[in-house]
Amino acid sequence: MGFTHFDENGKAVMVDVTGKEETLREASATGKILVSREVFQAVRAGTIGKGDVLGVAATAGIMGAKRTWELIPMCHILPLTNCRITFDMDEEEYSISCTCTVKVTGKTGVEMEALTGVSVALLTIYDMCKALDKTMEIGEIYLVKKTGGKSGNVYNGRHSGRERQGQKKSGRREIELM
Repeated sequence: MGFTHFDENGKAVMVDVTGKEETLREASATGKILVSREVFQAVRAGTIGKGDVLGVAATAGIMGAKRTWELIPMCHILPLTNCRITFDMDEEEYSISCTCTVKVTGKTGVEMEALTGVSVALLTIYDMCKALDKTMEIGEIYLVKKTGGKSGNVYNGRHSGRERQGQKKSGRREIELM
């Protein structure tokens, strides 16, 4: 299968999904931000001057997922049926991991929405904490899985051994859009 966002002349086009069937589709993406000890403790304690960092970041991530079509030119406008943002805080490496899971019943997948949701949530953490640490690093953003649609289920096997088993986590926070 070749690239689907180019016509026979190599020009960028939106994929025509008119003839496709609507199916339940889901995608999860993850990423993380490395922060200083001071930022980590302030986020955990809720003492960042701009407010509830993870609450605001979750809301921003959901908004980002919903508005992906405005950021990525060839993405379709999708009526998302669910978007969940979760955070895991790792005290050993002073990192905050974010996972975004998006669902839709539609003709095209939600991988880009999940990736955008994670990216926007992590960028929001950076924005809210940059007064304390301008050296934070955002990275390891990738699609974990996608289900549904013509291509079926896809699981990212490159990261299967990287589950954080045995690591201390100081908290998990979930925000869900229904």
